Amino acid sequence: MREKLAIPEAEWPRAVGELCGLNHIEEAAVLSTCNRMEIYVLALSRHRGIKEVTEWMSKISGIPVSEIRQHRFLLYDNDATQHLFEVSAGLDSLVLGEGQILAQVKQVVKVGQGLVGFGRNISGLFKHAITVGKRVRTETNISAGAVSVSSAAVELALMKLPESSHATARMLVIGAGKMGKLVIKHLVAKGCTKMVVVNRSEERVAAIREEIKDIEIIYKPQEEMLRCAAEADVIFTSTASETPLFLKENVTDLPPIYENVGGLRLFIDISVPRNVGSCVNDLETARVYNVDDLKEVVAANKEDRLRKAMEAQAIIGEESKQFQAWRDSLETVPTIKKLRAYAERIRTAELEKCLSKFDDDIPKKSRKAVDDLSRGIVNKILHGPMQHLRCDGSDSRTLSETLENMHALNRMFSLETQISVLEQKIRSKVEQNQK
Repeated sequence: MREKLAIPEAEWPRAVGELCGLNHIEEAAVLSTCNRMEIYVLALSRHRGIKEVTEWMSKISGIPVSEIRQHRFLLYDNDATQHLFEVSAGLDSLVLGEGQILAQVKQVVKVGQGLVGFGRNISGLFKHAITVGKRVRTETNISAGAVSVSSAAVELALMKLPESSHATARMLVIGAGKMGKLVIKHLVAKGCTKMVVVNRSEERVAAIREEIKDIEIIYKPQEEMLRCAAEADVIFTSTASETPLFLKENVTDLPPIYENVGGLRLFIDISVPRNVGSCVNDLETARVYNVDDLKEVVAANKEDRLRKAMEAQAIIGEESKQFQAWRDSLETVPTIKKLRAYAERIRTAELEKCLSKFDDDIPKKSRKAVDDLSRGIVNKILHGPMQHLRCDGSDSRTLSETLENMHALNRMFSLETQISVLEQKIRSKVEQNQK
């Protein structure tokens, strides 16, 4: 299901545009990685927003709405903020504190720059999440040990191999992209001195070889993949192939693995979509582990995980309060606009009334002087209320005081008697989509 729903980075702008084209969605962002698919939206209606997003997910994936409903999780307001902060900090990853997810959150912001749908609220949320992720990694020891899916893949492989064979097991890495390169680096960090790398072109492998000195990295082209697999004990796959590279029939005739390396050929598949069919597990001579199996690596370090997570949660709690204060402060913006519009309506009406008492040939200079006078009076009267509606940290006023002031001004000037901003937005979006 996750594979069907996955949205490549190049298609994030299109997805944001389509989501914001829905009647009740104002802003949106997509966070689609190898083991998560999350959609963040600012919705004009919670119930209708969820319905529209779920139907959109069904449309792009071909998965029935009823099936998506069984597997989706929904978080709102502060809970959604808390979740993204935990994601960015690496608390919600298969490997605690892994660094790749923070880079992916940063990428959401980078791709979102300039997109109409990546608005003030959602961009503010993701930018704050980056701050949280950096702070957690700086102030806790959360990144120690396995820090990525790739490093967990290497740790899992070594957990499955007899310890005596760690230095001699024959390693094959298929795919020399970002993930493949990280697998190679982590293998080297664990003491591996020789490996075979299969890739479509030699260029990337040569660059890795140049970067990682004194290690024997043997390049083989894609056509020789099965022959290389026949000579490997552990096979890591991380390619962008849409179809599996290994199925049961490809692995059946491969030569057996010696007992001193465990007697089983290990496939560690960290690709989405998967590179190794689950049917390979039916064979007695092979075992397949994919992204979801990396949870075993996490479990091996559970106690340390909990301690670090508690430290991180304290930081996330502080940051969530700060972000919520910023979000709440945005509530006063419509009141500021409505109060200024209210005052402007009165000013222009009174100005017209005043000017109508004079002859039509009133000099432009005099007309402008009266106009400037009326503006000056309105601005001076509004200055005090406006100051008490702003909550930017420039004075000692608390957020609760600012919100109280907002509600008082709404009551005093009957600003809420107009059609609500929400209703206006929904109506205009529906009309726009019907054209």
